[in-house]
Amino acid sequence: MTEMKSILETIRMIEKEKLDIRTVTMGISLLDCAHEDGERARERIYHKITSLAGDLVAVAEKIEEELGIPIINKRIAVTPISLVAGASKDEDYTAFARTLDEAAKAVGVNFIGGFSALVEKGISRSDRILMDSLPRALAETERVCASINVGTTKSGINMDAVKIMGQRILDVAEMTREEESIGCAKLVVFANSVGDNPFMAGAYHGIAEGDAVINVGVSGPGVIKAALERVRGEPMDVVARVIKETAFKITRAGQLVGEEVSRRLGIPFGIMDLSLAPTPEVGDSVARILEEIGLEVCGTHGTTAALALLNDAVKKGGIMASNHVGGLSGAFIPVSEDEGMIAAVQKGALTFDKLEAMTCVCSVGLDMIAIPGDTRAATIAAMIADEAAIGVINNKTTAVRIIPAQGKSTGDMVHFGGLLGYAPVMKVNDFSSEDFINRGGRIPAPVHSFKN
Repeated sequence: MTEMKSILETIRMIEKEKLDIRTVTMGISLLDCAHEDGERARERIYHKITSLAGDLVAVAEKIEEELGIPIINKRIAVTPISLVAGASKDEDYTAFARTLDEAAKAVGVNFIGGFSALVEKGISRSDRILMDSLPRALAETERVCASINVGTTKSGINMDAVKIMGQRILDVAEMTREEESIGCAKLVVFANSVGDNPFMAGAYHGIAEGDAVINVGVSGPGVIKAALERVRGEPMDVVARVIKETAFKITRAGQLVGEEVSRRLGIPFGIMDLSLAPTPEVGDSVARILEEIGLEVCGTHGTTAALALLNDAVKKGGIMASNHVGGLSGAFIPVSEDEGMIAAVQKGALTFDKLEAMTCVCSVGLDMIAIPGDTRAATIAAMIADEAAIGVINNKTTAVRIIPAQGKSTGDMVHFGGLLGYAPVMKVNDFSSEDFINRGGRIPAPVHSFKN
């Protein structure tokens, strides 16, 4: 009887509450593909990706059919390309991005992450080439995602890299102007990035990882909202308990899928990422969970506290359901990918500054936010610096995925389509951060980083 109840509950969560596995991501090490001849290195990269991930999509789709659990995305993450391409004599890494794109198309995944560089403490020749290649690389590819890590709790914040990325984001926006500056939706600037994150656009395969691994990201905002609807008016202790119990069930489904994909492909299972990832569809929103907890509109006073409760309870419930958790693990608050967030912005309840405050207690940061196309590079760099400071001081992952929508002003709409959704262009502070950014250098690591 208990087993039948569990089966019926899972069916309800899938059919009515939008439970899904948001992504099965194969991480692949490309360290052995490095070569002083860039063309030879790219041949090795293409061969390794297509050899290891050739059956990923087919296997995931077969498991999806057998278990009846939707697997929305099948993805690949690779070693940061600046580490691999650095062995070559190439002065532009756009060709490496095109190779990644071709390999992703060949195996049928929707995104491939890892056009990345780790510059939290310094910028090497290959790091600089990769950052300079970002505009062309993201404009000339369809499925490639890029990330740059500019700070860690241990190293502080590299403000020279922050300044460069403020300009590069504008360059990418301009290069993809005809597509609503969509290139910026595939570019993330991190502090404390992690090498086992299965979610795009920030996924890459960390150097501490093995040759290949399967990481899984679950979702299910709709399931948690539906569970909370049944305890309206109950104390916060009850809210936290219900979220934990529901997160446990969601994570168990993801663990089952991950282990099965791992077994069939013969590739080790890595981690479960417990993040709640919303979509633009009605009924699949993190903002609506916060409103169910008691807020009239997401963004009003109390939003940060409600989000802190949600984030903590999801982690507590998920940890009990999986042997290995990792990635980002929390509640995402991307504006364009969450219909409740979009509605809150349009009502004037959710502002840029409130979103920044919310990132102190959730994962990951200022995510999928459209801003006016004429925003200055120094202003964008200062946004990155603020978000990196939150991550570095609090020893957590934070990130910025900002879209300066070229030709758009505050209040206009930008449309990306699919899971990337649509977003109102949000107002930013008009006052200058130019002198602050132009100082450069490195913001020292906080004192609590010194633990050796």
